[in-house]
Amino acid sequence: MSVSSKIWHASLQKRLLVGTLAWILTSILVVGWGLHSLFSRHVESQFRSELTIHLDQLVGNLTIDSSGHPALTMPLTDPRLSTPFSGLYWQIDSLGDTHTAAQMGVLRSRSLWDHVLALPADPSIDGGIHQFLLRGPDGRRVFGIERKVLPAEDPAQSLRLIVAADQDLMNEPINRFTRLMYLALGVLALGLILAAVVQVFIGLRPLSQLRLRLAALRDGQAPNIEGSFPSEIQPLVDDFNSVLRLNAQVIERARTQAGNLAHAVKTPLTILANRASTEDSPLATLVNEQVALARRQVDYHLARARVAAAGTASMMRLPLRPLIIGLVRVMERLYAERGLTIALMSVDDRIMLRGEEQDFQEMFGNILDNACKWAKSRVEISMRLEGRMVMLMVDDDGEGLIESEYATIFERGARADEHVPGSGLGLAIVHDLAQLYGGGVYATKSPAGGLRVVLKLPGGL
Repeated sequence: MSVSSKIWHASLQKRLLVGTLAWILTSILVVGWGLHSLFSRHVESQFRSELTIHLDQLVGNLTIDSSGHPALTMPLTDPRLSTPFSGLYWQIDSLGDTHTAAQMGVLRSRSLWDHVLALPADPSIDGGIHQFLLRGPDGRRVFGIERKVLPAEDPAQSLRLIVAADQDLMNEPINRFTRLMYLALGVLALGLILAAVVQVFIGLRPLSQLRLRLAALRDGQAPNIEGSFPSEIQPLVDDFNSVLRLNAQVIERARTQAGNLAHAVKTPLTILANRASTEDSPLATLVNEQVALARRQVDYHLARARVAAAGTASMMRLPLRPLIIGLVRVMERLYAERGLTIALMSVDDRIMLRGEEQDFQEMFGNILDNACKWAKSRVEISMRLEGRMVMLMVDDDGEGLIESEYATIFERGARADEHVPGSGLGLAIVHDLAQLYGGGVYATKSPAGGLRVVLKLPGGL
């Protein structure tokens, strides 16, 4: 998966933050580039305008003296033109002279000192302003403009009037502005990023609260999603709560119908069994066998129907110790004549189970009843917590099973010994119900010598 695809499938917070930050940074860069370009053009325009003013003054003050040499009627006003190497210069050349560049400077500003601007050859005379780059004093690059004029006093003599300035005089304010601009834009970007982060986290906080409410619902701490949410989320919460209420009603009706069906089917089966038990004939024997088979099938499928309904129900938190103690008392009374000892080895009072009480009694009751049937004298109950799952272990000191039979005892109708009372459905129902709760059940050899059955169900402290 590509990086962009990973970002797209990331959380809403990451997607919103990445999109917002990308937009902010792009906008800041575009704005910075635009302001830099506009300011640079403005400074360059001002720079050229200033040179043009000086050139106009130079043209206005130009005259030809009595000896036929160009001269100025008065010096130019800018004091930088009188300061050596100040960065602002002017020069007047005669186009008719063909001597070297050092001899071409007819007149020049004091700021040039003994330096002569080496101008490019340009014999055209059009009276317009031309611009160019050249080397100034100390090898610095200067930007210059020129105008070619024909003095009225001597029209045959053509002159080049040049005004030039160091490019640093133009670049320095641009660079200073650029530094300050990017500093300001950086502060602005940080402020916008902080505002975006705060806005995203505050804007998505209701979703975090909804996640916590769903976790509370999943852990059985609440029967539905509680709390008020923004108008964009509240309809979803209301619909979800309506589905939960409808689901609970459907489950209750299913359980009621399952009970009614069990009563309706078992009553005629009981009548048939009672009638057949009064006779000693092949037909009576056949009826008893078929009634027993029908009872086993009815018990199993009704239990599965109830289990399937329970698997879709919202699970509440149940204190585990009282449920176990209640089942232990039932088994002690049921197997009182055998003198069994049912010991609670390690049962933490803080552990809570997520589920319904009737389902837990069905599962753990079957496991405990099976252990009591096979135990010689002692059954031990222990538990431990593994993450979000509760591990319930029931050990007996009976004969146990061989390893190949550990899995088969959870199959429908499977019985380890036909002489021990039972239908072979109890542990199969435990297996199906535990799986529907997201857990499981398995058997292994017990340290007490018999069989250990481990029931794994969702829960916690």
